[in-house]
Amino acid sequence: MSTTKAVKNARGTGEVAKTAIQVVERMMNLLDALAEQEESSSLKNLAEQTGLHPSTAHRILNDMVACRLVERGDGGTYRLGLKLLELGNLVKARLSVREAAQAPMRTLHKLTGETINLSVRQGDEIVYIDRAYSERSGMQVVRAIGGRAPLHLTSVGKLFLSSDDANQVRAYVTRTGLSGHTRNSITDATKLEAALNQVRKEGNARDDEELELGVSCFAAAILDDTGKLVAGLSLSSPTDRMQADWLKALQDTALQISKGLGYKPKTTEPGSLA
Repeated sequence: MSTTKAVKNARGTGEVAKTAIQVVERMMNLLDALAEQEESSSLKNLAEQTGLHPSTAHRILNDMVACRLVERGDGGTYRLGLKLLELGNLVKARLSVREAAQAPMRTLHKLTGETINLSVRQGDEIVYIDRAYSERSGMQVVRAIGGRAPLHLTSVGKLFLSSDDANQVRAYVTRTGLSGHTRNSITDATKLEAALNQVRKEGNARDDEELELGVSCFAAAILDDTGKLVAGLSLSSPTDRMQADWLKALQDTALQISKGLGYKPKTTEPGSLA
């Protein structure tokens, strides 16, 4: 092959790749424009929003209709297609809170040097499903992955109880009897409700040596794409080493994990669970 021909072939390959990328970018711009509309949108409106010539937008939209990414409505309008819902449900089903949390948990552990726990609710208990820690943390007791603890004695457990209504909390009290583990444990229904009201107000929870003497915890909520509380992130530390400013870092990390699960904050107010 001559040098001139090779150069032309290479140029042609590059132009094809550039064109393909450009088409993908235009498709994404059209999808973003459709996502901003509560109802179907006209071709003219979509072309204006994306800066595309109407004929170009029409051609790309037709291709997306064929793939079910976009649906054609009445009067030649367009809306997002059901294929996106199907793909979105697949992504959601495959998302793992543990996978989403691992890297942020390690970063928070490096920042604080303390044990970071990931927990979920199972019935009247929380279950520890992952943690980031090191032997130098000096913790006398570290709950093993798979370990369980009563909701009312843990910071993450209080987060879950705070999302229950009054009848559900009363039922929990009846079932468990609010047995305690330490002299600081909450074993009174009135005190528990007061503690849960505080959690609802502040958007985070604490465990002041209620599960283990000498160990305190902060907890922040992890929410999914619907805003549902699906897990809790907690920082455990010897009480005499706990620092108040770690709470903000914990909340930021929990929010980062929530966003990884598709959560979109509706407010930037501090202490908000939603």
